[in-house]
Amino acid sequence: FTMKTLLLTFFTAVFSFANAQNSAFDQKLADSLGADQRGMKTYLLVILKTGPKDKEISDKKQRDELFKGHFSNMSEMAKAGKLRLAGPFATKNELGYRGIFLLDVKDEEEAKALLQNDPTIKNGIFEVEILPWFGSAAIPMHLKYHEKISKKSN
Repeated sequence: FTMKTLLLTFFTAVFSFANAQNSAFDQKLADSLGADQRGMKTYLLVILKTGPKDKEISDKKQRDELFKGHFSNMSEMAKAGKLRLAGPFATKNELGYRGIFLLDVKDEEEAKALLQNDPTIKNGIFEVEILPWFGSAAIPMHLKYHEKISKKSN
């Protein structure tokens, strides 16, 4: 082998590997989920942080009512296909981060409009940070399985 032949063989193998198609690939499913060539898409990650009025709203009945609205808004966003993932952080942290939402929306304005329906955000218990996040387009598919393993509904 000459160096030229060796390099040509190497680059042909790398190119073939990089362009090899997954035998399990399902174009119809990928299209229905908005997936790119790697099965990924952009979401908006919402980080819920302790808000400026969290300590001020100390009445248990009032807080319970606000959080009831928080969970109701989450259910509505999920039913509309906008909320793909949500949950609190398992422990307190020094950043004041309390939980996350992963929203499947077209832009930050749509995300903010959905979040304004959440009384815990509107009333300052939470404030939010919104960041674009790139992840698997198959994330929405977990919801149908979650419903099957959760004994309680919101």
